[in-house]
Amino acid sequence: MYDHYSGALYGVILRIVQSKEYTEEIIQDVFVKIWNSIHQYDVSKGRFYTWMINIARNTAIDYLKSKGFQNQLKNQSLPDFVYDSTELSTTNDSSDYIGFASVLESLEKDKKELIDLAYYQGYTQNEISEKLKIPLGTVKTKMRNALMKLKDLLKDYQ
Repeated sequence: MYDHYSGALYGVILRIVQSKEYTEEIIQDVFVKIWNSIHQYDVSKGRFYTWMINIARNTAIDYLKSKGFQNQLKNQSLPDFVYDSTELSTTNDSSDYIGFASVLESLEKDKKELIDLAYYQGYTQNEISEKLKIPLGTVKTKMRNALMKLKDLLKDYQ
């Protein structure tokens, strides 16, 4: 399971925490969580890959919000946390085994932006609402529409 999914999960986590060091630490936690909670996976609610991506995303967001990480941030020099867009590019990402980047690129710009903010940058819907200066209800509706469109694109992709 690790050999098959670690690259894709690593990419999701790296986009959120933007540090290889922390990503390596978090991915271990993610696979332990998957192993310990495999009995909670429900086939009728979605695909196994999607379930694992959500665990990875939530673990990365929890890590960023943890007090330990916040204290480490205060003690680190700035260059460790500067965003390097070439390092995090989705176009030639070796961790993108299923070609998700190309599927994501086929979404409309506004839908792609919402998915990027929520799933790759770790924003909550409230934070997206504040960042984009649109009502929370609108964010929720647009996010639902974006995910439904993405689901349709993924069905066609298979």
